[in-house]
Amino acid sequence: MISINTNTASTAAAYNLSNTNTNLQRSLSRLSSGSRIISSSDDAGGLAVSMKMGAAIRRTDATSSNVGNAISFLQTQDGVLKNMDKILNRLSELATLALDVTKTSDDTTLYDTEAQELVTALGDLEGETFNGIALLDGASLTVNTSENGAQSVAIDAADVSAISGITIELASGAAAAVTTITGAIEALATVRAANGSQQSRLSFAADMLAVNKQNLEAANSRIVDVDVASESSQLARFNILQQAGTAMLAQANQSTQSILRLLV
Repeated sequence: MISINTNTASTAAAYNLSNTNTNLQRSLSRLSSGSRIISSSDDAGGLAVSMKMGAAIRRTDATSSNVGNAISFLQTQDGVLKNMDKILNRLSELATLALDVTKTSDDTTLYDTEAQELVTALGDLEGETFNGIALLDGASLTVNTSENGAQSVAIDAADVSAISGITIELASGAAAAVTTITGAIEALATVRAANGSQQSRLSFAADMLAVNKQNLEAANSRIVDVDVASESSQLARFNILQQAGTAMLAQANQSTQSILRLLV
């Protein structure tokens, strides 16, 4: 049937061209943004999963930062403990020198003067803090090591009670001072060993967070990132279809001109 009012071929060509233009624009948007999901209608389920993964990635970053700060806390603490070790070793040396029978009482007094200054310095170190948090008050701190808070590691503001407040009198009791200082050095060695083990554990936790983040990013990429090679092929296809559709629409619109010949 030949009809003037209805041009079915033109309508079909226009419909196909509209779909091709929509697909072409979507392909261009994907390639220009690098994302496969431009709107929620592209992949509603994938978008929901990607949003949850994205939040997990950000929490993992924040947790990594917290763990890094905890490691810095322990490193700062160890720096203080290292200085305390130097002071105790010097006190031990002075106490031993004071035992020398060839030293006069004046000599021993001079040793004692330096020793008292070092004891004061030792006491000053006990008040050191990290961002306002005491380094050596013996309190226990909990560090979350997973983005969902399910895993944690306890670290300590080192307990130096066996060291704090020591008193020595080289002038009157060098032998007793040697015993006191030796005990303090042994206690400090235990504290530093605990500090090192906690640093090691947190370092492994930081490594695990880095691996988890990498895996989450890879999984999220498979959902949202565009496959450039595949999408480029689609873009070329839609470009050809657009050109063909435009030509066919023009051809369909011109086909009705043949009706005029019947009317002339």
